[in-house]
Amino acid sequence: MKRFRLYEMITGLAVFVVAAVTYLLTVEPSVPFWDCGEFIASADKLEVGHPPGAPFFMLVGRVLAAFTSDPTHVAKVINSFSALCSAATILFLFWTITHLARKIVVKDENDFSLLNMGAILGAGVVGALAYTFSDTFWFSAVEGEVYAFSSFFTAIVFWCILRWEDAEDLGRGTRWIVFIAYLMGLSVGVHLLNLLAIPAIVLVYYFKKTKKVDWKGVLKALGVSFVILLFVLYGLIPGFTKVAGVFELFFVNKLSMPFNTGLLIYIVCVAGLFVWTIYETHKTTNAIRIKISFSLLLIMLGIPFLGSGIWFGLLIIAAGVALLFYKKEWNYKWFNTITLSILVMVVGYSSYALIMVRSAANTPMDQNSPEDVFSLQSYLNREQYGSAPLLYGETFASPMEYEADGTGRCTVKIKYGNTEYVLRHKSDGNAKDEYVDVGKAQKGVEYVSNGKMLFPRMFSRVPYHVAAYKQWTDFKGRRIKADQCGQMQEFIVPTMGENLKFFFSY
Repeated sequence: MKRFRLYEMITGLAVFVVAAVTYLLTVEPSVPFWDCGEFIASADKLEVGHPPGAPFFMLVGRVLAAFTSDPTHVAKVINSFSALCSAATILFLFWTITHLARKIVVKDENDFSLLNMGAILGAGVVGALAYTFSDTFWFSAVEGEVYAFSSFFTAIVFWCILRWEDAEDLGRGTRWIVFIAYLMGLSVGVHLLNLLAIPAIVLVYYFKKTKKVDWKGVLKALGVSFVILLFVLYGLIPGFTKVAGVFELFFVNKLSMPFNTGLLIYIVCVAGLFVWTIYETHKTTNAIRIKISFSLLLIMLGIPFLGSGIWFGLLIIAAGVALLFYKKEWNYKWFNTITLSILVMVVGYSSYALIMVRSAANTPMDQNSPEDVFSLQSYLNREQYGSAPLLYGETFASPMEYEADGTGRCTVKIKYGNTEYVLRHKSDGNAKDEYVDVGKAQKGVEYVSNGKMLFPRMFSRVPYHVAAYKQWTDFKGRRIKADQCGQMQEFIVPTMGENLKFFFSY
């Protein structure tokens, strides 16, 4: 086994060198097209790029750019950083493949023959180098974009769960779980794609912990992984700013305190709750205090508040608290592990403080100006891009909904989002700093209910997209009637069959 580990290490480093040399020899010498110029500039001068930002990428890029002797070399240095991240991705991919191949080829510790070791290492070399020279990965490896860095995080977190698999037999697996959570928190400051590794990680955990694997158990594990992904992506990440916004609004508007006072008090409260929860879950002497501290922590982090409304969040809180107190027997060791994992994820996620700090400095590139907690929330939610009906909504032919505006005229019904607040600094001695309610954000228009469908795939209204939809589906449609300012009009909208035909064929 020790001899195999040595060969595995040497071969992995050789694969890394091949990938690194390949990418460094073909790296872009200056600024590539598309978003690369923006990312390179934001890293070099710590400027605020497009939502949702990449603060950890900016920090690492700034450190590297500081070592250049000439500003004209900054782009190549950051491009080379992507090349090295991609080469490291190949290294961890090699080690991942050899780990999995070892489970297939080697039956016990005494089965490491030269033939078996050659098969395992050969599988790793072929798989890693195939990915090294794949078109898409090679393309992203030689430009100053976030995808190379994000791929590195994805490769290392999956490798870490495989190391957990080995360490769990020795009783030292928890540290790997916490380390994975920390890496995922950091990766949020690069790109959200890394979170898609969560289902694969949960499956590895399930296969390790389950003696008899079946499809029912696999589906349950996938369901749990999607719930975790849901609460991280739509709970923790936006929820932190949601709850912080409530604190900020209260302390600034109600108590007339300076801007960001509520945010700072919120951070202190969250830190205190983390300390209390970790202490209680480590001692495990009082089940009631463990449940109370753990529940308060999750609520304060905004994890239950999925979506834009508050009622669904309150329903999740009620259901969670009921389950927590109804079930008497809990493994409180897991409460401690979950708390530590959330803590290190929040620590990694805290790189977004850089966005607020640099925006407050009014950098030359300051997209969306996210210098307070409310504008940061909009920035993180990527509200400027609008939204697409992924699970339910309109099609390209759905008629809009109209309503009377009170003056005898008929207008399109607007879909509204959250209330927006903007900073207003005091203009004289009698005024005060405050956040001003400027109304609810407009998120588009409403469409008639009988023109909507589940899982709409043909929703773009761009003329050449509509023409393509009809061409791909031999569009015939179905007829519906809709009230258009008091007049019933007939429209032809896609059927579900045509919708699915486009989805599968295109």
